[in-house]
Amino acid sequence: MSLRFNALTNLQTSCEPEPLQETKITAIFAENVFTHAVARQFLSDEAYKSLMGSVKAGQKIDRAMAAQIGNGIRAWAESKGVTHFTHWFQPLTGTTAEKHDSFFTLKSDGTPIEQFEGDALIQQEPDASSFPSGGLRATFEARGYTAWDPSSPAFIMDIGTGKTLCIPTIFVSYTGESLDYKAPLLKALEALNKAAVDVCNYFDRNVQRVTPTLGWEQEYFVVDEGLFNARPDLVMCGRTVFGHSPAKGQQLEDHYFGSIPERVYAFMRDFETESYRLGIPLRTRHNEVAPAQFECAPIYEEVNLAVDHNTLLMDIMTRVAARHKLRVLLHEKPFAGINGSGKHNNWSLATDTGVNLLAPGKTPKTNLMFLAFFVNAIKAVHDYDDLLRASIASASNDFRLGANEAPPAIISVFIGQYLTKVLQDVKERVGDKFDEQDESMLKIDIHRSIPELLMDNTDRNRTSPFAFTGNKFEFRAVGSSANCANAMTVLNTIMAETLKKFKKDVDALIEKGEKKEIAILHMIKQYIVGSEKILFEGNGYSEEWEKEAERRGLPNVKTAPLALDAMVTEKAKALFAHNKIYTHPELEARHEIELEKYIKKVQIEGRLMVELATTYVLPAAIHYQNKLVENIRGLKDIGVAEGVCEERTKLLNKISEHINQVSKLTVEMIEARKKCNAMENTREKAIAYCTEVKEAYYDRIRYHVDKLEQFVDDKEWYLPKYRELLFLR
Repeated sequence: MSLRFNALTNLQTSCEPEPLQETKITAIFAENVFTHAVARQFLSDEAYKSLMGSVKAGQKIDRAMAAQIGNGIRAWAESKGVTHFTHWFQPLTGTTAEKHDSFFTLKSDGTPIEQFEGDALIQQEPDASSFPSGGLRATFEARGYTAWDPSSPAFIMDIGTGKTLCIPTIFVSYTGESLDYKAPLLKALEALNKAAVDVCNYFDRNVQRVTPTLGWEQEYFVVDEGLFNARPDLVMCGRTVFGHSPAKGQQLEDHYFGSIPERVYAFMRDFETESYRLGIPLRTRHNEVAPAQFECAPIYEEVNLAVDHNTLLMDIMTRVAARHKLRVLLHEKPFAGINGSGKHNNWSLATDTGVNLLAPGKTPKTNLMFLAFFVNAIKAVHDYDDLLRASIASASNDFRLGANEAPPAIISVFIGQYLTKVLQDVKERVGDKFDEQDESMLKIDIHRSIPELLMDNTDRNRTSPFAFTGNKFEFRAVGSSANCANAMTVLNTIMAETLKKFKKDVDALIEKGEKKEIAILHMIKQYIVGSEKILFEGNGYSEEWEKEAERRGLPNVKTAPLALDAMVTEKAKALFAHNKIYTHPELEARHEIELEKYIKKVQIEGRLMVELATTYVLPAAIHYQNKLVENIRGLKDIGVAEGVCEERTKLLNKISEHINQVSKLTVEMIEARKKCNAMENTREKAIAYCTEVKEAYYDRIRYHVDKLEQFVDDKEWYLPKYRELLFLR
């Protein structure tokens, strides 16, 4: 029996009922996290103040104080049965990394003790040679460092009967270059804080800190483990390279917000419980649009913590699913013809005085402040749309962008009709001068233009990659498997740069004698005029928009290798250097790493297609072909009417043609891959893999394989079909 039919025979369509959870979420929330309350309990006053000073004000913790903090964290962890610790970091592989060490050690006289020194808390030395470096490190140069990030609290990972204390850290090379996602993100957040505070102080001198916030929405597919294991492409690539669309897909629109299947519901409750214990504030769960697709989303958090929580959640979901004999698919497009999965990044800015800078206010001053930050965000996207596109570029996201609800590769901003009118009113003021007595503009009474329901003052545009949704911007183009840090690093950096320029421009007008409010309005108007081509309210899927975007001069870069070019332009290098996010070598290295990732993923998929075609598809098709030959020969031998034999022969010819095409195209693709592999320049190789392998052969081979799936006897087909993967769980 094939793996497919074995999986279907043993399909577990129900689950053991779980005992009702009597404990409230609040009773278990963050119980495995070294929270401020826990720190207050386990640290001395001196150590606690030092830790809080680092978390809230970015003050450095000296090593003597780190020793006290380390002892406090160890005491807490040991009280929960922890024996090992690890520096938990996010290298550029796209997954997390950890090396576990025990608290156990021996003194010089051989006495065994348990300890966690300050040095072990602050810094560790994992081998850096086996992580992507983009040429920053030679293979023989192994030394790298992880360094404690106090702004993200330590937590205890509970796996089976083992418990490990995890210390969130950055990861850098021996010579100091960042080799992870967290280090540049932290720099970007601080750059934005400084720039945003300067602009806030025009309106409120009490603002001392601005914190970017993030609420991610994690979409994912869930399939049965047995069916998953019977699909080598899912196991190796995370997506199906072949598979004919089932008769029923998502066209009836009956899955979205539908009743959650019992097995999936049990899985959701399980991973949510683990998440709550780790302080991940999950709030929402529901069926998504495609069959077997689901979504979860948390309450908003500070960006760095939100990124850590999302990265941690993806690991939790994958691990917990296995307990339920299920598999989670985080790939952006695991199934052709239905919705792919994204990770919408809802981004806003909050002051330490309790103001959301992207929410319209209730007074003239706060409305003017809102308008300043709102327009600066639009200007940032306008000026650096190519970098935003690069920040979400990957081999997997290329399959999703522009298809089945995902936004197109063209970066544009949707703000809704009411705010469009507000910007138009500002833009069309008569003359270039604002009069100090111009009360309607000085007051900026947005409430006269916008209905009272401020949270819903815009509709939602599902085709927009960057949409304003009432009190935040939603960056919808981020892929489901991505680390949010990449997009957030770029977004916060370009916002910081735009705000710096805005302040410089406003200050220049003030120095010339303009009143502060008038100077601010002048620059808001100028920024509106200078960035209006990025605004688009219509259907991002339409051919008309592609033509209109081209007329406006907006780039439409549909493939990752070309989109990634934006990372190493002189404009990008100047931006990141000016804000001290990346040095030029770091930026070049990241460009190289992303191209290498692209190449390797396409290589793996290409090899899998050939392997599946050769060892799964063609044997089944040829076996069925031989049966048809015997059938036709037998019909002729017994004198069955010529018309019947003719119809069977037509079917045989169709199958034979598809078999021939699969054989021919796979051989050609192998040769194309060999030519690509001979190239030394990484960028040229990535582009060649994109055009000469992926674009030239993937769809063509798939077409013929999917046709064979329709013709070959179901009992002869080895690969689980879409109808089974999507509807049996």
